[in-house]
Amino acid sequence: MSRTRERLLALATVALSVLITLGALELVLRFLPVGSGLRSMPVTAAAPVFHYEPNADYVYSIGWNFEFVNRGHVNNAGFVNDRDYHADDPSPLIVVVGDSYIEALQVPFPQTLEARLASTLSPRARVYSFAASGSPLSQYLVWAQHAVQQYGARAVIINVVWNDFDESYESYRRAPHFWFYVRANDGSLKLKLFEHRRSLLRSLALESALARYLLLNLRLEHFIAEAPFLHGLLADGAPAQPAAPADLLLDADADAERSRISYDVIDAVFRDVPRMIALPPERILFVVDGYHYPDIAAASAEHYYDRMRKIFLARAKAEGYGAIDLQPFFFAHFSAHHQPFEVPHDGHWNGIAHELVAEAVQQSGFLERSLNGRAPVTSR
Repeated sequence: MSRTRERLLALATVALSVLITLGALELVLRFLPVGSGLRSMPVTAAAPVFHYEPNADYVYSIGWNFEFVNRGHVNNAGFVNDRDYHADDPSPLIVVVGDSYIEALQVPFPQTLEARLASTLSPRARVYSFAASGSPLSQYLVWAQHAVQQYGARAVIINVVWNDFDESYESYRRAPHFWFYVRANDGSLKLKLFEHRRSLLRSLALESALARYLLLNLRLEHFIAEAPFLHGLLADGAPAQPAAPADLLLDADADAERSRISYDVIDAVFRDVPRMIALPPERILFVVDGYHYPDIAAASAEHYYDRMRKIFLARAKAEGYGAIDLQPFFFAHFSAHHQPFEVPHDGHWNGIAHELVAEAVQQSGFLERSLNGRAPVTSR
């Protein structure tokens, strides 16, 4: 046998071995709770409201050994919710809007804020949720507007978290398919849709259990998000964002430009809310996340997020909107029970946190005030 044929045979043997190994891994992983990911629909001028591919189940899991597993459902409207949405349902509707904290892939649906509120209000009213990982405050306004115009929402609850201010601006955006603020010629901020069409390569990758295991469970998706070329090929959205890392929140020298833009975003949001969300101020409630533990709060006093949340809360109240500062609720619960509020190895709210937020909303009286008032006049 010639040397060339020997080399070709050796290469063929190696290639066959690799294929057999990959095939075996693919087969084994199909029987394990590998993260499924969510498939976003194209977002364009003709279809400007982001949502996922509807009527699909998903699996969420963490780590190489599937240490934490949760299963959930994307409904008929393309949002993570066990209940379908109906525009012709005459019962009063309250909607909850937010990012990955509200989407809550990591939490069994009955434990989420929206499910708890729905259970409390049933059968008097419905509760729908509009949320997706990576979405900022600017996108929340679009979903709230959609909920009022399309579904006739009577009241809106908007959850605000640590990265909602700067990431509402185009230069800090993490996801390609939401509405962000951009600087107009006159210096003001205006909302702009960044169109996005589903990545074919990612769609193909999500069909493979091995590819999903690498991207989602081993978190290669986060590495891809930092590599522009790979991100353009594979990303179908921003990876789920964990709770704010301590090194960000404890940075006393927050970038001045980032802070200035965040102030401008807050101004733009309160300028746009009355125009976009056709509801009286008393039908709009901002729920603002805080530091969950007193020692972190003490170390972070007057740092970036501490300043932003205080400014936002004060502005919301001054404009006549409902506003709940969640920080005292977390502190009180932790002092009494010393329980964590985050999903292990993830950072998002766990079921305890969702229950705490639901109790804060109920105690505020917002739900009863919203249901006892007259229904708003909306265009469908």
